[in-house]
Amino acid sequence: MRIYQDSRTLARDIFAHLGSALEVGLPLGIGKATHVINALFEEAEKDRSLTLDILTALTLERPRASSELEARFLAPFVERHFKGYVDLSYAVAARRGDLPGNVRVSEFFLNSGAWLSHAGAQQNYVSANYTAAGKALLDKRINLLAQLIAIDESGPEPRYSLACNPDVTLDILPELKRRKEAGEKIWVVGQVNRSLPFMPGSAEVPADTFDAILDAPEAEFPIFAAPKRPVATEDYVAGLHAASLIKDGGTLQIGIGSLGDAVTYGLILRHKHNALFKELIARIAPDPDGSLPRETEPFSEGLYASSEMFVEGFLDLYEAGILKREVAGGHVLHGAFFVGSHSFYDRLRKMSEVERRKFDMVPVSFTNSLYGDEERKRADRKNARFVNNTMIATLLGAAASDTLDSGKVVSGVGGQHDFVEQAHAMTDARSFLMLNAVRRSGGKAKSNVLWTYAAATIPRHQRDIFITEYGVADLWGCSDRECILRMLAISDQRFQKELHGAALKAGKIEPSDPLPPPGNMPGKLEDLLESARSKGFFPRFPFGSDFTQEEQCALIALGELKAVGKSRGAMLRLFWEGMRAPAPDAEQRAALERLKLLNGGWKDFLYRTLMKGAWSRARGQR
Repeated sequence: MRIYQDSRTLARDIFAHLGSALEVGLPLGIGKATHVINALFEEAEKDRSLTLDILTALTLERPRASSELEARFLAPFVERHFKGYVDLSYAVAARRGDLPGNVRVSEFFLNSGAWLSHAGAQQNYVSANYTAAGKALLDKRINLLAQLIAIDESGPEPRYSLACNPDVTLDILPELKRRKEAGEKIWVVGQVNRSLPFMPGSAEVPADTFDAILDAPEAEFPIFAAPKRPVATEDYVAGLHAASLIKDGGTLQIGIGSLGDAVTYGLILRHKHNALFKELIARIAPDPDGSLPRETEPFSEGLYASSEMFVEGFLDLYEAGILKREVAGGHVLHGAFFVGSHSFYDRLRKMSEVERRKFDMVPVSFTNSLYGDEERKRADRKNARFVNNTMIATLLGAAASDTLDSGKVVSGVGGQHDFVEQAHAMTDARSFLMLNAVRRSGGKAKSNVLWTYAAATIPRHQRDIFITEYGVADLWGCSDRECILRMLAISDQRFQKELHGAALKAGKIEPSDPLPPPGNMPGKLEDLLESARSKGFFPRFPFGSDFTQEEQCALIALGELKAVGKSRGAMLRLFWEGMRAPAPDAEQRAALERLKLLNGGWKDFLYRTLMKGAWSRARGQR
């Protein structure tokens, strides 16, 4: 193993040793060896006889503005939040539309919604479960694996850890080693980054794992930090439903995003403010027939986590005294990769190594399947609750989580199918698929619960539990008729008649089957949380924010504007609301000043009025 202090020298040596055609495997998310792949890209850009074929996932980029108003908001925030972050050259070139012909990028999971309009990304997308990604890399006959690694220099010799991304790497290293011993030319390259938390345990690997390590001042940079997101009312109520179905002493898996944060908040509320939690659950889930008993007591034994993604919410649960059930080895969590906020990385770095060992980073084959040491996994993962998000649910219990009915890929299958399959394989496990019942597009409300949908990430024969802000549909073992009626009950009232009619026309329900009782409307949700909010509960940013106060205020209006989209009529209606709205209060004026909208030009007046209308509309929905 050789230590390099210059990425360009390393890149030239890689081509010299492996030849002119590189088949490169890069980990997903923050685990990419950025300077290594950028130097290889630079070589390939200069010499078109070289080829660079990259297979990876979740290429992270700084947020990009889709309008002038968004640009006014994002530019200062991005400069502050992502200061020093090094972009991936292949992504920058792809965005510009000038990716060289000798460079090809394929991903098995796209950054959600970021590549919908990019033909190359859509055409080169590889649809695969997370557990199949390692096999895809091996079948591709990769000859270079390049990964960001953490270092511990406290002892006589440096220690190395795969840290954020042991996921696929640990699964394929044995086969790569076998192939190298059989004579194939393969390199495993690490790039040291000292801002990456060092994760001991399964993620720690010996130095001779690597053929080369880039360890140089030029290669140090702040790793990508995802901004914390606001949590909406509908997310919170759905999170309360989910939190009341998780058993003390059980196992938890959750994903990233506002719904995952809402589940975390609901669990902490249940544990620390139990009277309020019970009061809210009694109001949203009376469950008179007792068909789906709710769990409302604080956590005594606590939870253990087995999750492909080690999300920041698990640290919040750990610090709240909920994530505390230790399994073999003293671990409270097994995770395969992580991406988080600046504070998430800081919290991990500040832990003692003894404490950090409780969070064991492992191969994705461990978290996402029961194969291999199955007896131990089944014993550890008792009463497992696998909680994932979906975009669209059908009345027959199918879910579309990654692909639109046009065939365009929003994100990817990831581990969702793995966890649904795992839930079905264990007698005491359940799969939760969570979604907002409604989305707003073009200024109009649209149902996320549909009669049919062309794409399906989870087919109807794997249906289990669906959760929206309007309740829980337990579909396990249900007939199609029962499934339809239960899904109708958690859909938005504005769309129930149309959905009911479609099912009736298809002959899947009886004419005598009634519509759900009225009440599934957004205003009811706001009323539910109003009293608790007046006491400081259910804030927009429950776990802190990376945005300033004026930016948080601006985000409220920008969210409303995004829902309006490009609809001219909806924009005119919003403008008219802004003309009738009261003068901005002090917080709103600060937000307008932050966006430089207090000048006298006509464009500033237009944007200022739209912002006023958006704030007014948001108030009306609260």
